[in-house]
Amino acid sequence: MKITPRRILIAIVVLALAVGIWRALSVKRAQQLAATDAALLQAQIELSNNDVFTAEIREITQGLAVSGTVKALNYAIIKARVAGELKEITVREGDSVTAGQVLARIDPVEYQRRFEQAQEQASAAKSQMEIAQRQWDTNKALVDQGFISKTALDNSLASFQGAVASHKAAIAGADVARKSLDDSVLRAPFSGVIAVRAAQLGERVGVDAKVLELVDLRQLEVEAPLSPSDSLDVKIGQTAQLQIEDRPDLVTAHVSRMSPSAQAGSRSVLVYLTLDKPAGLRHGLFAKGNLGLVNAQLMAVPLTAVRTDHPSPYVQLLEKVGEETRVRHQTVEMGIRGNDASGKDPQDWVAVKGLTAGSMVLKGQVGAMREGMLVRFTAVNTAPAALNSATLATPASAASAAR
Repeated sequence: MKITPRRILIAIVVLALAVGIWRALSVKRAQQLAATDAALLQAQIELSNNDVFTAEIREITQGLAVSGTVKALNYAIIKARVAGELKEITVREGDSVTAGQVLARIDPVEYQRRFEQAQEQASAAKSQMEIAQRQWDTNKALVDQGFISKTALDNSLASFQGAVASHKAAIAGADVARKSLDDSVLRAPFSGVIAVRAAQLGERVGVDAKVLELVDLRQLEVEAPLSPSDSLDVKIGQTAQLQIEDRPDLVTAHVSRMSPSAQAGSRSVLVYLTLDKPAGLRHGLFAKGNLGLVNAQLMAVPLTAVRTDHPSPYVQLLEKVGEETRVRHQTVEMGIRGNDASGKDPQDWVAVKGLTAGSMVLKGQVGAMREGMLVRFTAVNTAPAALNSATLATPASAASAAR
């Protein structure tokens, strides 16, 4: 094909247009990148003093997670010991009672009559015994005088001994009837609070029917099941920090006793933690927390402050770069986890390496922040006093981190 000047001119025009378009797009892209970089450089976040904390050495209790049910040390289900109609029940749920106080009465008429009958039978047996004794005394005197035979004396002695046995049996029967009469009155075995009223006035109850439940809230403990392997490290007297039904305040407890054997089926070992201050707590609440095994002085931060969205765990620090405060990511090595031994802070803590005391660390509630982002504090809350060049990294270190 013959190349004409016209075709060469058209190709040159098309090439020039393509180069112009490419240059225009490149310039526009560069302008957009420059604008984005400028916006990123000017981006900043506003924080308050509650969003940061100062890293320091803390006493951490390395613990074992436990959970269980709060139970009263003294707990009783009061049941009917005899059958009958409830003629009186004097308490309801929440009433405080004292040891020996009458709580309920079962209709005693039947048991009163049986007791009276047994008493009369005992009286009749006593009379028969006295008659047999007089007969034996008389026959003994007659034998000594030779008026009757020795056989007649032996017969009278046997009759007397039988009458004595009948009298004792009648007395025992009267005692049994007396006990049944006494059992018609239900009394509190110890001082406490009524938890359940299971029967109502006028209701007929059978033997061993539950009538009331009584608890003593002055002494409470937590029954916590542990795996056999975990139970080997638990000792009497160890301290636990427990949270009751998600309440913010922690309750201190101590291991008071342990089951000597594992439970059938679950193979768990029951550990009993006595609460130091049971006031205000209730029987049957759920408790969870940590049982302290080892205490150690370590550099520690809240577990939520350590981020794991990078290949290595890190924390977000605040550092001074000239007159500005910026975010810096500091890689750390995580150690043991536990709780604050003072019990003032219920959150989980973790020991870290690679962090110096006095560093200002962002709390986990702040979320992930880009390294190098500007930070300023609210006008109401000024920046923490510890936020200075003495406690934070130098600008040179910040520059190296940015690179």
